[in-house]
Amino acid sequence: MLKSVVQEETTGCGIASVANILGKTYSEMKAAANAMGIYASDKSLWSDTQYVRYMLSSEGIKTSADEAPFESWEALPDLALLSIKHHQEEGKDFWHWVVFRRVNGQPFVLDSASYLPSNIRQDFHAMQPKWFIEVQNT
Repeated sequence: MLKSVVQEETTGCGIASVANILGKTYSEMKAAANAMGIYASDKSLWSDTQYVRYMLSSEGIKTSADEAPFESWEALPDLALLSIKHHQEEGKDFWHWVVFRRVNGQPFVLDSASYLPSNIRQDFHAMQPKWFIEVQNT
């Protein structure tokens, strides 16, 4: 059964997305991230891709070296980190992390935002990814 971790901090989408990939709870992943010097309160968590890559690699999970431009939902790999809700603050790019996962050919987005009616999304038209990071399937 597919389930999604909900972020417990406003800025915890990166931590929650990694928890979704690794099958951990938010508090487990937050403790691991904090031990690595990664904190949800650090705004660079949602403007730099190295933090999520580091958290995944610490668990032996490989990611693509570069971000690939989003072209279509069908073209995505079976497991990927997606950047949605792009915006700029003081000239710096920010986004919200979500996880794209294909299960038995069925696409889903695990979105950790606490305000959503469901954190398992298929309203693909409502999300506008800018790019993705391929994640080695776990």
